[in-house]
Amino acid sequence: MTSLKPSQLISYLNQLVTSDLPISTMIWGPPGIGKSSIVAQVAQEAGMNFIDLRLSQLAPTDLRGLPVPVPPAKDDATGTSTWYPPEFLPRQGKGILFLDELNMAPPAMQGVAQQLILDRRVGSYVVPDGWFLWAAGNRKEDRASVFEMPAPLANRFLHLTVAADFDSFKSHALERGFSEQVIAFLGFRPTLLHKLDAKTPAWPSPRTWEMASRLHCANLPVDAAVGEGAASEFRAYLAVYDDLPDLDAIAAGKGDKIAFPNEASSRWATTTGLTVRSKKPAQVLAVFQWLIAKASEEWVQLYAADVVNQFQRRKQLANLAKVVMKDAAIQKYLEHYSQLIHQ
Repeated sequence: MTSLKPSQLISYLNQLVTSDLPISTMIWGPPGIGKSSIVAQVAQEAGMNFIDLRLSQLAPTDLRGLPVPVPPAKDDATGTSTWYPPEFLPRQGKGILFLDELNMAPPAMQGVAQQLILDRRVGSYVVPDGWFLWAAGNRKEDRASVFEMPAPLANRFLHLTVAADFDSFKSHALERGFSEQVIAFLGFRPTLLHKLDAKTPAWPSPRTWEMASRLHCANLPVDAAVGEGAASEFRAYLAVYDDLPDLDAIAAGKGDKIAFPNEASSRWATTTGLTVRSKKPAQVLAVFQWLIAKASEEWVQLYAADVVNQFQRRKQLANLAKVVMKDAAIQKYLEHYSQLIHQ
């Protein structure tokens, strides 16, 4: 299967929702890449409910429910029982029922899940219309403790594979306000975004870098999140901030006498820091003009892509266009986004 970037997976899942295609979908990918977060984001953006079930932590009766005896009729000597389904299963509305860690669940649990996925019912419970059934799991090569998925179950799914991607992570990190030092470091060392290490419990992944961002903002070491190797490189990278240009002055339009750094590590820190500081159209205009005058085209283009993405997410592209599209030099770098900006 061809691997999708997280941004591509989000787009694919959004299309399933907008096209009203309730086809059971299985998302494969390494641990820590954010599979459950992606599905939660799709549900949130669609205004739908989201129920996340970790099947590896459930027993068959947790999903099927419990049998409850039904009193026999007066002329019937034998009784019957009915199944009382769990309260966490949806009964109305629209949403996504997400079966996470599906292939980490033991065969007995997968058997119950198979009935839910194949028939959209289990015991006396029926999945209401308007609910999507999606699942996720790790692959054998990810060294996860997984069980073989039964062929009849696998054949009922669409199968999508997602892989780590720095651009997708950066977009998410900028939106959520991650530490700019973490974002800049991973731009400089993207191979450390996801690096599974079976020899240590702490290793770098999009999930653990989010933890590391919180630790760094609290002035705590990040080793416990991403492991000693990645943490050591991150600490060494922080030295570039000792000689970084005055980014606040540049964003305020006072960068005429400030030079763009020579080292790639400092350039990543500078460009990322300026993106973080570009909250208002006037700041974007000032940063664009400074970068065009001081930096090479690749860094201007990198800034353009990030800032357009951020203003698009905040639904402020129209305000941005009124300010920056008056500058002919800036228009050159935004030509690729012109249709988006003028929507």
